[in-house]
Amino acid sequence: MGTDNKAKLTYFQLLKEDLVILRFVPYDGMPDYEAGQFLTVGFPIPAENYKVIRRAYSIASHPENKKYFELLIRWVRKPLPGRVTTMLMGSSEGDEIIWGDCVGNALTINEKLPDGRKDERRIVCVSGGTGLAPFISFANHLHDVGDKREIICLHGVSYVDELSYRDHLTKLETESQDRGKDKWNFTYRASISRPKEWFNRSWSGHKGRVEEFLKSKGGGLSALEELVGEKITKDNTMFYICGWQGTIDGSMKYLKPKGFVTMPDKREDGSFEAKFESYG
Repeated sequence: MGTDNKAKLTYFQLLKEDLVILRFVPYDGMPDYEAGQFLTVGFPIPAENYKVIRRAYSIASHPENKKYFELLIRWVRKPLPGRVTTMLMGSSEGDEIIWGDCVGNALTINEKLPDGRKDERRIVCVSGGTGLAPFISFANHLHDVGDKREIICLHGVSYVDELSYRDHLTKLETESQDRGKDKWNFTYRASISRPKEWFNRSWSGHKGRVEEFLKSKGGGLSALEELVGEKITKDNTMFYICGWQGTIDGSMKYLKPKGFVTMPDKREDGSFEAKFESYG
């Protein structure tokens, strides 16, 4: 078990009754970490004799931000209420939390190819729900360090009000258009999986599950390929996928026939074209 640290909640934005963006400031200062890593949050649970229960969450803030950690969290309510998310949803600015060290390399950004050359492939981030969190860290980090790679952020949710960072990601895309893609090359697209429901009646964007951006249309180009203007291959694109296991499996269903392999199944020479992290 890693180190237990303490921090103060400083920001709590309720996006809907079960979705929140929160920030906390460590008492001992911000540590170094990598975009795509995660940390644990813990609370002493009164109903369990104040035993500290911890859960892992992807970090939405980026390493260049030395002011606070930011998390995107959904309240787990089924089949039973989540102990930690229930405590978080009942928290207020100023409350104290316990947090664990930043760890994990399942979704950290690939910088080099097996032969040592710089990895300059297009970056495609595929996320469902709160699986967007690490890719907010990606986008802001790559923006701040002046990375010139093409970056595409695909986000899928059930309802429009779950597009948690829509405004911010749209601004990043607008900046790309204004500055020129030779300076900052970023594209954001979202998908709604329940377009026929009344709450989503105003949605005019992509419809269906987010991984369907990767599905070829009648043997032709996929929506993603139409967006980038060329065939997606393992030589020109690196995928990062985060969300429920269905999002991972659904994405790889379209990528495996094209020769893509994941980091856990990397080839003998160490090469791979997809990294993923599942929420269950």
